[in-house]
Amino acid sequence: MATSLDEVTKSQLGLLRWTDMRRRVRAFVDGQVVVDSAAPIQVWEPHRVVGCYAVPSADIVGPLEHHTPTLPPAEHPPILTPAHPFALHTASGATYDIVADGRTLAGAGFRLDDPDLAGYVLLDWDAFDEWREEEQTVMGHAHDPYQRIDCLPTSRHVVVRIGDTVLAESRRPTLLLETHLPVRHYIPREDVRMDVLQRSDTVTVCAYKGQATYWSAIVGDEVIPDVAWTYTDPLHDAEPVRDLICFYDERVDLEIR
Repeated sequence: MATSLDEVTKSQLGLLRWTDMRRRVRAFVDGQVVVDSAAPIQVWEPHRVVGCYAVPSADIVGPLEHHTPTLPPAEHPPILTPAHPFALHTASGATYDIVADGRTLAGAGFRLDDPDLAGYVLLDWDAFDEWREEEQTVMGHAHDPYQRIDCLPTSRHVVVRIGDTVLAESRRPTLLLETHLPVRHYIPREDVRMDVLQRSDTVTVCAYKGQATYWSAIVGDEVIPDVAWTYTDPLHDAEPVRDLICFYDERVDLEIR
């Protein structure tokens, strides 16, 4: 019997996994390089959906000092998302502070008790001000080499409604497919009722698409917050959806004809 790739991926969530990155990775604090590695790997602890960079300890500027964890290692949620702190580890190991230029990054390093990863230190994304792969700034979290996005122009007829109010109707949307995530339809602004949309203060960051700004919908006397978003300055792979509007399928009625 055939097994879908998604099923294989889900079955691997409970495993400790790693892969070569094959690129230079640097991390900065206050404009100073704290990590500079030409041999980074990416590591997924069990039940984490997003991996973290790990580098040989020699590639970290400054000493490592033992740190006493403040979070217990047991009773982990079944799936750890980026919202869960780095300090919540699901594999055995030792936590370290990283001392760089007189500044202590508390609990920013973690050594796993695994012979295949001996000598590597996992790094807390949020402990650093900036990350780069080669000369490209990385946003949100470490880039997963097994995840990608495809932007495909399509002639499908897409209609977006809330109740009886049509928010958008287009025969020229761009289909965005992102690994393991729902298909999204990005619509030209000319095909969107911009008069019923209002910019909100919400901003999010996607590691693969860039920084998104959001729109709320005003339908009658009702305000539906953050019902749509747009990328005004997308990263390279998301360039085809620049300035297009995408609606949350979960918050609107989406009809594809």
